[in-house]
Amino acid sequence: MKAETFLPDDYVPVDSEPFMNDKQVEYFRRKLINWRGEVLEDSRDTIESMKDGTRNIPDVADRASEETDRSLELRTRDRERKLVSKIDGALRRIDEGEFGYCSVTGDPISLKRLDARPIATMSLEAQERHERSERVHRTD
Repeated sequence: MKAETFLPDDYVPVDSEPFMNDKQVEYFRRKLINWRGEVLEDSRDTIESMKDGTRNIPDVADRASEETDRSLELRTRDRERKLVSKIDGALRRIDEGEFGYCSVTGDPISLKRLDARPIATMSLEAQERHERSERVHRTD
């Protein structure tokens, strides 16, 4: 197992450093772990509130409104479940030494993009090409 890298609290990756050096890798690892924890905590809170919130509402309109709210909340939690899976994938790429590199071109993904979206698997250019291709081949 690799020794833990010291990382100052105010550390922010910069382009002048070697790409994906130990500090940058540790920065993104911590960012992903913290993000994952926040998402899971939100999910636990939702489950608890849904358990506590089950009640018999006599008014049909109020009941429909509550069901709509629950449906939206469940859809949000489903998206977050998928997000946790992507975060886990990014953490796995860190462990495998593949994090930060485009899965299509193998080029480094910009630090700015990774900081904004640490689960990114493609460089901005590759992502744009992919999205254009999806639009062209989409069947409506």
